[in-house]
Amino acid sequence: MKLNWIYKMTMMLGLFSAASCTDLDLAPYNEVTSIQVYEDFDNYKAVLAKLYAGLAVSGQQGPSGKPDISGLDEGASTYIRAYWKLQELPTDEAIIAWNDQGLPQLNTSEWTSENNFIAAMYYRIFYQISLANEFIRETSDEKMASRGISEADQETGRIYRAEAKFLRALSYFHALDMYGNVPFVTESDAVGAFFPEQTNRGDLFAYIESELMEILPTLVDARQNEYARADKAAAWMLLSKLYLNAEVYIGEGHFDEALTYLNEIIDSGYSLEQDYNQLFLADNHLCRDELIFSVAFDGVNTTTFGGTTFLVNAAVGGTMDREEFGIPGGWQGLRTRPEIVALYPVTDGSTDARASFHTDEQSLDIEDVAIFQNGYAVKKYKNVTRDGQRGSSPGTDIVDTDFPMFRLGDVYLMYAEAVLRGGSGGSQAQALAYINMLRERAYGDASGNITAGDLTLDFILDERARELKWEAHRRTDLIRYDRFTGDDYTWQWKGGVFEGSSVESFRKLYPLPVADLTANPQLKQNDGY
Repeated sequence: MKLNWIYKMTMMLGLFSAASCTDLDLAPYNEVTSIQVYEDFDNYKAVLAKLYAGLAVSGQQGPSGKPDISGLDEGASTYIRAYWKLQELPTDEAIIAWNDQGLPQLNTSEWTSENNFIAAMYYRIFYQISLANEFIRETSDEKMASRGISEADQETGRIYRAEAKFLRALSYFHALDMYGNVPFVTESDAVGAFFPEQTNRGDLFAYIESELMEILPTLVDARQNEYARADKAAAWMLLSKLYLNAEVYIGEGHFDEALTYLNEIIDSGYSLEQDYNQLFLADNHLCRDELIFSVAFDGVNTTTFGGTTFLVNAAVGGTMDREEFGIPGGWQGLRTRPEIVALYPVTDGSTDARASFHTDEQSLDIEDVAIFQNGYAVKKYKNVTRDGQRGSSPGTDIVDTDFPMFRLGDVYLMYAEAVLRGGSGGSQAQALAYINMLRERAYGDASGNITAGDLTLDFILDERARELKWEAHRRTDLIRYDRFTGDDYTWQWKGGVFEGSSVESFRKLYPLPVADLTANPQLKQNDGY
């Protein structure tokens, strides 16, 4: 159903510089040595595939067995699943019924530095960075030339290297956003065990910015690469997100720069998918006109309990029809909170297509977090195609639905916000037009359109929730609006009480894992932990 190059690999790198020393094992399962791999250029794409696959899968075998990282629950610690939980569960957009150690504390923003789920994301980030460092190191011009690789293949290798640098920048961006001051290693660091020095948020911001600028000329033009591989538009999007959040990261506004790269994306030929709900189906790889960068999942080639397999299955329970979601059962975990439901005019999708909730035998209020029927269920991600067919692995929980990390709908919302925050390079008239394009798609006509007087920053925050719900943006958005902590905005179970309460400001950053602090004497914990 989709390109499977990302998953068809029989090897991974056996040598890499560990980002930090912990009691968790980074566990590569070597079938060949690194030297053997890089002697033959035919292997390079397979190794690059491992870097992309690291965003989706848990290891070398499947849902369990031969994990990339041991010491954690393999399925629960995959990259996208871990990222989604940290971006959504502490916000008004999601809540989970399960009682795994450390998970209830994400619901209530009461975590500690010993939280396993916070550690899982941290270790995934640095595992990805370690893999990327080794690939970048081994694909230098000097090393490729020394191996007798042809000039034509070296040119292709430089594109691969640029993609690896994008993936490394993406992981460092997640580290910047969630952890702030983190260990820092690149391909220039020697391979072997050592204590990486801790960088600061300002230096990491500058590094990500410079890396993306450096690779832009080498990356494939926008919309010209294979599906689920990075191109110029993916780098423009990451730069735009870096700049839109710059006041949070470095105390400086960079809204002009955000608009520069948002305009590059808009001018490169993307267009909105006509049917909003098709963006989240088993064949959403067909939505290439809107999707800028996706993490690809496949019921045959990515047998993982993470990513969209988690998002589809964990959101189904109670009286919900499993056939509608293309799965045999349901894990009865995820719902949304009433504050999000209140943002929509309806709950059945009849007016706003984005407002699709399951309400039968579900209460709006969440009096008991552990009961799935407390809270409305979100009917967004499904393992069925636009033609109503189940995914490629019927009868199992594994889904085909890809995770839409970057898409045009977000670009339009970011453009409008950057304009309203004073950025030059855009206009309020154009911002209004982009927002109404999103609303016309959602409403099916112009009945949901807004006027210039309605276009405010508060409206944009609410519209981001309506358009991007459960796409792993909410925590970052609320922090940018200064509503994640404190008591200016509360929601059910924020701060650990039903009616919601204030949360300490230090929780805008997650703590570094205790194990890393113990192992690396150069690291200092984030304030408050």
